[in-house]
Amino acid sequence: MDTLKEDKWLYTISSKQKLINLNFKEIWRYRDLIVLFVKRDVVTVYKQTILGPLWYFIQPLFTSIIFTVIFNDLASIPTGLAPAFLFNLAGITSWNYFKECLTKTSSTFTSNQNIFGKVYFPRVIIPIATVLSNLIKFGIQLLVFIIFYLYYFYFQNAQISPNSSLLLFPVLAVTMALLGLGFGMVISSLTTKYRDMTFLVQFGVQLLMYASAVMYPISFFKAKLPSMSWLVEYNPLTTVIEAFRYMTLGVGDYSIEKLMYAFVFGVVIFILGLIVFNRTERSFIDTV
Repeated sequence: MDTLKEDKWLYTISSKQKLINLNFKEIWRYRDLIVLFVKRDVVTVYKQTILGPLWYFIQPLFTSIIFTVIFNDLASIPTGLAPAFLFNLAGITSWNYFKECLTKTSSTFTSNQNIFGKVYFPRVIIPIATVLSNLIKFGIQLLVFIIFYLYYFYFQNAQISPNSSLLLFPVLAVTMALLGLGFGMVISSLTTKYRDMTFLVQFGVQLLMYASAVMYPISFFKAKLPSMSWLVEYNPLTTVIEAFRYMTLGVGDYSIEKLMYAFVFGVVIFILGLIVFNRTERSFIDTV
């Protein structure tokens, strides 16, 4: 009996967790599972399509062309010295990473309920894998942007040039990931009880894109609607998109203070999302 009392469990699984629980040691122990989920997200999305991974290239290109025709050619929205197509491609490339992180994370519980109900692993692994898989897609779309950037720079003599602030690009990527993760985890927790949130996300993401200066410079919005400019100006996604354009094209409203504001906002949203996510995962299987 004494030997049994002295025995210690190697791992303990309990529903009792801290308010903010992000066990890096446990997450690292399941790193192979993260790799598996990342492969699943990247490979299976377009597995049974004709064009396959080419959709990673097609989607931002066609969207940029449509935005250029509608907003720049028809609506005559100025883009400064930057070519309109490249201006739109920069906005779409940075926006897509946030959008994919948000939409995929927001369906964490509903899309994986069968897995969650059968086997234990840290549930936060799914959102982490989502961010990493979308980071790969983001890298592919960045490559597309770089190709067209070099084309306009060398063959069209466009007056564009990167600047030293490009060194802060990792901060932009982390900020977008934090915002997508944070909002996504909050929404995924709400969808376990309120399935209407699924439809709200699809509709809300479209509205948020128009409020994030994806297809227009923030200076244009300020000039046209000065009384409502704060809605766009204090949107952290606007800061990220404008900063990316400034770093690469030399146009856009950028400052270190705004970038730090967006980063801190992302951290706060991520912590809030993690708290809600941890509270939901204890009992979501009863309501999902």
